[in-house]
Order: sequence, then structure tokens, then C-alpha cells
Amino acid sequence: MTERPERPGPLMRRGPRPLLLHLTLAMLRSNVSRATSPLWNADWPTSSAAAVLRSVQSAVRDGNHGGEFPEAVIEETLRQDAALIAGIAAYRRHPWYRTLQDPPEVWSEGSTRLLDYRPEGGLPVLFVPSLINRAYVLDLAEGYSMLRWLAGQGVRPLLLDWGWPGETERRFTLTDYVAGRMERAMTAAVRLTGTAPVLAGYCMGGTLAVAAAQRRPDLIGGLALLAAPWDFHAPEAERAVQAARTLPMLEPVLAFGNALPVDVLQSLFALLDPWGVADKYRGFARLPADSERARLFVALEDWLNDGIPLAAEVARACLGEWYGENATARGNWRIAGLPVDPATIDAPAFVAVPGRDRIVPPESARPLAALIPNAVLHQPLAGHIGMAAGARAEQSLWQPLLAWLRTAG
Repeated sequence: MTERPERPGPLMRRGPRPLLLHLTLAMLRSNVSRATSPLWNADWPTSSAAAVLRSVQSAVRDGNHGGEFPEAVIEETLRQDAALIAGIAAYRRHPWYRTLQDPPEVWSEGSTRLLDYRPEGGLPVLFVPSLINRAYVLDLAEGYSMLRWLAGQGVRPLLLDWGWPGETERRFTLTDYVAGRMERAMTAAVRLTGTAPVLAGYCMGGTLAVAAAQRRPDLIGGLALLAAPWDFHAPEAERAVQAARTLPMLEPVLAFGNALPVDVLQSLFALLDPWGVADKYRGFARLPADSERARLFVALEDWLNDGIPLAAEVARACLGEWYGENATARGNWRIAGLPVDPATIDAPAFVAVPGRDRIVPPESARPLAALIPNAVLHQPLAGHIGMAAGARAEQSLWQPLLAWLRTAG
């Protein structure tokens, strides 16, 4: 058992990343609340930016911004600011740190490793995580590890840990990842276990798994897609197109390091829910530090803030082709020159679509269940991360996935 490379040192928490952006967003909302206080209401914390802008415009037009503000509004604004700072401080000084050691490494290439969670055997399942987050979300902490739980149930989980992209990986395209490194890891898994494993892709890893499953049906015994995006224009096409329009502004950054840095990625995700991070840290400030909820919060935040840069060509493809053109849903996404078509996949399939997912909306992931013949659709009332590693993850995903694996294997 070895420790994960690049493991953060003690007292080195940097979250929420990028901190300046989240503090600026909180300050902006506070200032807007004060400036438009005659129009303020309790629903503002979840209001859209457009609604806030309309309120500001109305206040300026009507002259309300220069009057006296209701005292309760100012007090509430100051209370929220203080709670945010208290929550961030409590998170940064929390004593919990991940102590799980990595299982044996059975294959590696460049920065990528294949980890074996049950060397003594069982139904092999090869898990493929996203390229922009650490793989250990599926092995988060004691009691919150889907892979160790499945291993305890007789499954043989294998984890494809992409690792931190080096000079070689920073020049990769999606074809290099799917038709190259991922397929070679799948081949290694077959050699190791003596049978074709079920391929299980989480988030972006699921989208990549669709392409790999179509290309190499001989290397898989089934396909499990866990909150995998496919229709990037559902439910709001304009929102996806706006994300794609950031690409020209990111080109200098991409050219400088051949990758999209972690803090830039975190900023793009923050714009999906501008007030969300501040709200959850205010909630954390109210939790007892020694509670199980507090420890799980810290574990998840440590993982969220421990991201991975995205290779430049992959970033261009994801923003331009996936979000901008919706190439996946339109049948225009190609790997190694060939179109990716889920309808051609003949393996048993399980599609998990969490109903409360804000990162991959259900409308984006659900089409895969209709496109893949005879796919089993599972729709838990959970969030994107909570489904895989939350307090109710065992009921939401682990048990249903295990039940399906036993029928598929």
C-alpha cells in the first residue's frame, strides 16, 4: 500500500478555490443587497444574476438607492458575511485529513495508474473517473468509499487514476486518452483478471467510457454510466453556449502551460452556481466540528479543491465541441476519426442519473439510457457527488449498482 502522489501536506488547505473569486462574489451580493435593500427579500440567496441586475437597475432608475436602508437588511447582510468567514476559517483549521492508503498498483503508463482494490478476485469492474478531478472521490474516506464497499461485497474494483498530467499528457487529445491510454488500461485489466471487466465511468469518465465501449466491445463485460453527461445543451442550450464562448479568452492560458489550470476550471464551475459555495460554508459554520457531517464536508471539500489541470486540446474539445456544438448528442463527436454512437453498444448497461444533480443536469445524462439498447435506468434522489460519496450513497447508488452487477456478471 502506497500513499497517493502529490498528497497535500498538513495545514495546507487552499479551499474554497479560487478563494478570491468566492469572497468577491459574496461581497458583490452583500453590496447589491444593501444598494437595493427596499427590494430585498428572503429569496435573494438563490436568485439569478439576471434578477439581481434587474433589481439594481430598478433601484437606480427609481432613486431608491440613496435612501435609508431597513436595519434588518443590513444586519442580515453583515451576519451572512461573518458566517462565511467563520465557515472558511473552520474548514481550514479542521483536524480531519484523509488517511486511506492506496491499494496495489498493477499497471502504469506516464502519470496514469491502475489500482486493484481486491487482488484475491471477484467480478472485475474498471472505474473511470473524470479527467479534471482526483480519482479518489470513489475512495473518499472510511465509510465513504464505494470501491472498498464493493470489494467487501465480492466485487473486484479496479480504479483508473489519471494522475497529474505531465509534459506528455498535456499534449493529449481525447483520442489519445480514449483510444490510447484508456484502452491500454482496459487491456491490462483483462490480462490481470482473465476476463473482460465491466467498464464504469463517473461524470466525464462516463462520456469517455461510452466511446471506449463502442470501440472495444471485446474488452468489456458491461457498461455502467454514473452521472455521465451526453446532451450538453439540455436543459439550457444558451448556458452551455456561453461556457463555450469563454474559450477565446482562455487561449493565452492554454498556450502558456498547454493546460487549463485548476483555479480556472474551478472558476468556470463556480459560475454554474455563483452563490452556492458561500452558502454551504455558512452552513458549515453552524456544524459541531466533531460531528460526522462536518467530517464528511471537509472530506468532500478537500477533494473538490484538489483538482487536476486539463490538457489544452482536451479543454478545447470539451468547451468547443461538447458545450458549444453539442457534438455528442448530435452524433458529431469523433474518436480516432470515427463517430461515437451509443446505439451501437451491445453490452449490458446501467445508467445512473441523480435527480438533484447541478453539475450534470438529469436532462443531460438521461438520453444515454434511451440510446443504449436495453439499458437499465436508475434515478436516485441525490446530487452529483452525494450519489457517489455522500452520507446516503450506499442506498442511492452502491446497492443498486451491486444488484445490477450481479445480474450483468
